[in-house]
Parts: sequence; structure tokens; C-alpha cells
Amino acid sequence: MLQVEDARYLKKKVKVLSLDVHPTEKALVVNYEMEATILGQLGDPMLGDKKECQKIIRLKSLDAKSDVNTVAREVLDKCKLIHSSKLTEVQHLISYLKARKRTDCKTDPMNRSTNSDLTSSSSSLSTSMTGSLTSSFNKEDLHGTAYFAELDSYQELLYEELPNKIKGTSLILQLARNPDYLSELSLNEAVLGALARVLREDWKKSLDLSYNIVYIFFCFSAFSNFHSVISHFKIGSLCMDILDGELQRADQLREQLSSKRRGGKGSAGSNKGGSASSNGSSSSLNISEGGDGGEEANAAPAMAGMDKTYAKYQAVLDKQDQVLRVCTYLLLNIAEDAKVEEKMRRKNIVGLLVRMLDRRSQHLLLLLLSFMKKLSIYTENKDDMCDLNVVEKVSRLLPSTDANLTDVALRLLLNLSFDAILRHSIIKCGLLPKLIPMIESEQHQQAALSLLYHLSVDDKCKSLFTYTDCIPILMKLILSHSDSQVPLEVMALAVNVAGNRRNAQLICEQDGLKLLVRRAIKNRDPLLMKMVRNIAQHEGPTRELFKAHVEALCSVVSGPVTDEFVLECVGVLGNLALPHLDYTSLLTNFGLLAWIQEKLTPDCSSADDLILEVVVLLGTLAGDECAAAVLLQRGLLTTLVQLINDKQEDDELVLQILYVFYQLCRHEDTRDDVISTREVPAYLIDLMHDNNVEIRRVCDTTLDIIAEQSPEWAGKIQQHKFRWHNSQWLDMVDSYPYGGGEGEDACGGGGGAEELLLLDGAGEGGLAASFLHHSDVLASQHSLFSDGLSSPDSEEFLSSILPPALQRPPTASNRYSGDFE
Repeated sequence: MLQVEDARYLKKKVKVLSLDVHPTEKALVVNYEMEATILGQLGDPMLGDKKECQKIIRLKSLDAKSDVNTVAREVLDKCKLIHSSKLTEVQHLISYLKARKRTDCKTDPMNRSTNSDLTSSSSSLSTSMTGSLTSSFNKEDLHGTAYFAELDSYQELLYEELPNKIKGTSLILQLARNPDYLSELSLNEAVLGALARVLREDWKKSLDLSYNIVYIFFCFSAFSNFHSVISHFKIGSLCMDILDGELQRADQLREQLSSKRRGGKGSAGSNKGGSASSNGSSSSLNISEGGDGGEEANAAPAMAGMDKTYAKYQAVLDKQDQVLRVCTYLLLNIAEDAKVEEKMRRKNIVGLLVRMLDRRSQHLLLLLLSFMKKLSIYTENKDDMCDLNVVEKVSRLLPSTDANLTDVALRLLLNLSFDAILRHSIIKCGLLPKLIPMIESEQHQQAALSLLYHLSVDDKCKSLFTYTDCIPILMKLILSHSDSQVPLEVMALAVNVAGNRRNAQLICEQDGLKLLVRRAIKNRDPLLMKMVRNIAQHEGPTRELFKAHVEALCSVVSGPVTDEFVLECVGVLGNLALPHLDYTSLLTNFGLLAWIQEKLTPDCSSADDLILEVVVLLGTLAGDECAAAVLLQRGLLTTLVQLINDKQEDDELVLQILYVFYQLCRHEDTRDDVISTREVPAYLIDLMHDNNVEIRRVCDTTLDIIAEQSPEWAGKIQQHKFRWHNSQWLDMVDSYPYGGGEGEDACGGGGGAEELLLLDGAGEGGLAASFLHHSDVLASQHSLFSDGLSSPDSEEFLSSILPPALQRPPTASNRYSGDFE
């Protein structure tokens, strides 16, 4: 075992491995191997170790006018690691450095994009966010060049007065900005602990001091493996305290400046008031005029003092912006950990960021919006932003001369637009007219279109697009696009916008509909045809324009290919309820009838979406009397009955099939055929009390038509309605035993008019007698008829019980006089 007293000598041996240039700086890198050996008393080696090291030789004075040979010899003289035989190699490397262009992005971590997912173009955004940060607080020229070997002396400066603390932190910052030193700095807990202590105790005393120290820890935050250093010294929490404190300080300075201005104006006003009060004669007027000149002379220095004070105030704000920026950037880097981000949220990070949106620094605003965009993907943060009215603050930043700032602001609003309340806020702040021109910008087009798409989801907002240039811009983007398929974002917005009647009219102007249909059919673009389909749903002159395109659409539908594009074409035809269109010729000339039968047969196994659109088309075709007769001749009624049996759970499909039945019942030539197929009226009666309101409405209207045509079905419909309306009362009657056979006949309705007396309590048996001992039933007449049952004294009750010979004849009414809508 090695004993300390045996060690007498330490032998070092240095071997240069390679020479190279620094990748970004004007410097030479010497890679060497150091071998240290401990020798004993007799000179024998007792312990040895090898370590690979690196030395960086910075050539700051090297420029285009420097002499390569002179610089190379100076390097050899000052660096003993490089042997004189390496002179030629050193000259070659220096020549390369001299010819190499200086890079814009230094090794400073502040210029490195560590959050590339925050923006669409990470490199340009990172440069924009950090371009002026280092230049505003560059103390290298003031305090000299820092050397890692003197780190201990820099640490000692942290225990002295404030100017020396600023100097020490500035020198340590120079070292921290070099990523090669971060690993060794992270192991020096004494230095980092001293920095954290000084920051915690003295950040209120100097903006320079707080900036330097936070910047040092920011250099560590640029790399994920050093985040433990920041969490160990609780720098994140301290940065949030600094943000809050500096914002409060700015509010106090602003209030002091405002009060000083108000005080100066009040003083000037009082002087002018005194001069005016003495204006009693011409002599006093002259005096007052002379006095005014004196006041102006006195006001000039006061204004100069105010300007000087304001300039100092702006200087403080500029320094604050840099401190706020580096603190925010550090928090953004460490927020990649979800747990750390949750801690920030609990300390109101959203509130701090929103308060800083009132600052004027473009670089700070860009960083704030990027951070808020990252936070906005969580519901809790989004709700906090909603409460703090962040949309109004962001709307003031748009439009901006900074393209990166505009892009990040749009993406933040896009994240917020998933909330209906925030979408309303975006509209209320008047952002819609500002967003429309951004569609034409290639950099902002995708974000702007996506945001406008979210806004167009609300029907109330669609009408607002009418008063902007959105429609002409969309038409230009669609018709001038070189590819066969228009981008999804453009078509998504166009489809929604076309759902408004006035927007559809603007789209159809100047042969717009013709150009859209032609391009859609040529490229078989389903989204473009969906836009055309939304245009076709509006009644009026817009729908009349489709007459010229019906035959082309029928040709596409009856073709051999059935895809999504054909589905949209069927949807367009289903919307074209035109009064003077010859539907019969369309069915026969283009083979639509056979195609419809094929798609509705169970063996075809068509998709549910296609079946639904085909049924909708049948409802439109059945509106024409001649076309309805053709459909019945081909047995489509039986097909629909079978289809409604198979798809009973699909409310939308059932509703459309019932609408086809309604359309067929409207025509005299087809009404009897529908009634003769007893399944159709039976289904209508069965669905008359469905949970779906629209299904009930269609059934009621269709059954009214059937009841007027068929007395047999009229009685069945009336009986069903009575039983449904009085089901609770009938169930109550069935649950009690009857007093005798005559009572049973009376309840069964077969005893004639005399049996009605039993219901009035005149007899001792039957229905009345069976309820006499139930005092809770007879105590209140309202309780017996509370579910809509007519009173025994009413005509409605008598008509339901008396034989037809004793009933009052019904009043004539024509329920089929109006069309169903």
C-alpha cells in the first residue's frame, strides 16, 4: 500500500496529440496527454495516471491585416506545449482562421436554440430572441478577459462590496458562456453556492449583478443534463421572485414619473392663474405679459429636467428588459420537465408573463409569447389566460413588423382558439380583419388559416367574413393552386365559409361556381366538391346556377368508380330541390335509378355514409310527382322498408327514409301505394313517439295525410294516440279487479251508452264501485285526470266512449293543405 511518507517526487510528462482550430471562435485548440508519476525515495515509480487535456489559444487580435508568420511565432513563444517543429502546421491553421468568415452565432448558449419546437423556424427565432442580449451587458472590455485558472480569485470577489461582486460575476459569466467550462463549473459547488447566495441577498441592489448571475445559471439551463444544478440551488423559484419584484419596481417608477408630471403641470397652472387675476388694467397687462416671458424661461429648465428624468426611466426599463428576458428564458428552458412546469403554474407563472406583455422590447415579447404558447396546451394554463384577458393584450401586438413575433402570436391564438369563450374574445377584440391579410403571407399562411378555421366553426362568426377580403383571397388560392389537391387548411376554411348564404353568393360571382365545379371534376377533389355541396344547400338564385352542372354531376355519380368524391357529388344532387328540373330524364338517361337500387341492396354492402346520401337524394327525387311514380314502379318502397328494418338505430338514416315516405304521400298518384304497403303506416305509428323531435314531426305530418286518405288508418291512428296519451290511466284501470261482468264490458267499450252511467258513480258495481273505497283517488278530480285524461263530462271523453251513432260528427279540416317543411 502506498504510504504518504514514501512519496518524494512528482514527475510530469506532456505529449501533444493534435492541433486544430476552434469550430466557432478565432482560436487554436491543443489536445495533449499529461502523464503524472509519483516517485519514491529511490526514484522508482510508485503511482501513475494519464489524462487527456485541452488548451484553447484565443487569437483575438487576428484580422485580415495580421501577418501569419508573426502570429505563429508569437503562439510558439507563449505556448510551451507546441514544439518549434510545428511552426508550419501552426501557420497553416492561422491562415485558415484568417480566411474563415466569422460566424453570426457564437458559442454562447444564449444564441443556441434549445427549444426548437416553440416556433416554426427555430434557428431564426432563437437568433431574434437573443441577438441583443449579450451586447447590452457585455462587461468583457470593462473587466478584462477571464481565465479558468483564476476562478478562485473571482469567487473571492463575491464576498466584497457591490462593485467587486459585479466584477466577479461578470468574469465568471465569461467562463460560463464557454460550453467547454460548464462541466467543471457544475462540479464547483462552492462557486455556484456563492453565486446563488449573492443573487438571493442582493438582486434588489443592482440590475447588473442580478443579470450576470442569472445569465450564468441560464448557461447551465441550455443543457438538460445541467438542470439538476438549477433545481439544487432553487434558481427557478428565485427567478420568479425577481420577475415579480422587477415588475413591481417598474410600476412604482411609472407612478412616480406620472405624479411628477402632474405636479409640474399643477405648478405651472397656478402661476398662470396668479398673473391672470392681476389683469385689471393695461399696465397690469404689460406686467402680465412680462411675467409670461419669465414663466416660459422658468419652464424651460423644468421641461429639460423632466426629459432627463424620463431618459433615466427608459434606461432603467431597458436594463430591466434584459433581466426579465434572461430570467424568462431560464424558466422556459427548465420548463421542459412537466413537474417543474406544474410548480411554476402554482406560483402564477401565467400571471407574470401576462403582466410583462405590456413591455416594449420586441425580443422580450417574442420570448414571452413563445413561453405562453408552450403553456397554453394545458387546460389549467389556458383558463388562467382566459381570466387574465390575454387575448386583448396579444391583439395589440398584431400586426407587427417582426415576422417571428407575428408568427408566434398567431400560434398562441391558435392554441387558445380551441376554447369557445376565447374564440368570442378574439372576434370581440377585432382581430378578424387583421388576420385576413396574413393568409397571403407564406410564413403566416398556415397558422392564420388554421386560426380562421376555428373561428369559422361558429355560425355567428361566418357572416363576419362577408365584410372582409377573405372570399376573394380564398378563391385566388384555390383556383391558382398548381397541385391537383388544394391544401387542407385552405379548403377547411372555404368549406366552413361556404355555409353562409351571403358568402356563397360572393363565391358564385364572376363564374366562381363554374370554375369550382370544373376544377373539382377535373381533379376529383372531394374537399372542393364538399365546398360546392355547402353552396348548394342555400335556396334562391345560388341554387338556380346548378342547373348547368346537374348533368355533369350525374355522369360522375353513375360512373364505375365509387369513392369519396362520388359521395360528395351525390350530396350536391341531394341538395338540388329545383322546381323546373326534369328528374325523370335524369333517372333514365344517366342510369341513376339502377345505380340507386344497387347501392341500397343489402348485398352491395355500401358504406353507411353513401347509403345516407343516396336516401337523401331519393327524398329530393320523390319531391317530383313523375319521378316519385318511377321510383315506386321499380320497387324502391320495399327496399326502403327493408333498409329501415336493418338500420333502426341510425336516427339520421331513419329520419331521411321517413322523409321519403312523406314525399311519396304528398302526391295523389303515389299515396295509395304507400298506404297499401301496411308496413309504412305501421312504422310511422310506431315512431310517432320517438325520442328524436324531428322524427316525431315527420311522422305526425305524414300520418295526418294518411288519416285523411284512409278512414281505416285514421281510426287506428286515433286509437293509438288515445292509448299513448292516457297510458297511465289505462294501466291503473287494468291493475284493479273489476266488480262484475257488466263492469268489464263497460271498460271494454262494448256496453253502449247505458254503461257510461257506471263512470258517474250512479251504480254500485263496475268501475265506479271498484274505486269507491280508494279515498285518495276520489279526493281530487285533478289527481285522476292529471295526465291529460279528459273529464267524464267533456265532449272529448264522450266521443272516445260513445258508439259512432251517438257521436257528434267531426269538423271538416284539410291537414294536407300545406307542404311539410
